[in-house]
Amino acid sequence: MNKLSILLAGLMVSSGLLAASADGVSVASPYVRLAPPNAPATGAFMVIKNAGEKDVKVVKADNPASRVTELHTHINEGGVMKMRPVPAIDVKSKGEAVLQPGGLHVMLIDLKAPMKEGDSVPITLTFDDGSSKTVDAKVIKPTPAAMPGMPHAH
Repeated sequence: MNKLSILLAGLMVSSGLLAASADGVSVASPYVRLAPPNAPATGAFMVIKNAGEKDVKVVKADNPASRVTELHTHINEGGVMKMRPVPAIDVKSKGEAVLQPGGLHVMLIDLKAPMKEGDSVPITLTFDDGSSKTVDAKVIKPTPAAMPGMPHAH
């Protein structure tokens, strides 16, 4: 084999390995919270499931609806809940990461245009091995039943 063939074979193997994380990951119930009028930011939520044999990390998210997209969590600082960026979201092998209000989530910052209920936002999740997966997240209006810890009528 010449050097070019070896290089191409190596690239093909690498490409297969790069797709491994995204192939073992599925996303359930993705949605974006409808932001109040003139709000500059909102959150996206979902359940990321890893059926693979290796732990994976979401290291980046991107979408066309906002100028900035960040991975975030909420922390309790002296009794005050604050949002903070996180470098990654871990998804254990055969496990899941739940992105929900009051916890881990994807922040859509500096929205390019107002969103409407029923719109769909494609969100691309990038994993620590360079692979990625895009999900369509519906824009939904928050309801008390959807907010954790809030009482709601049956």
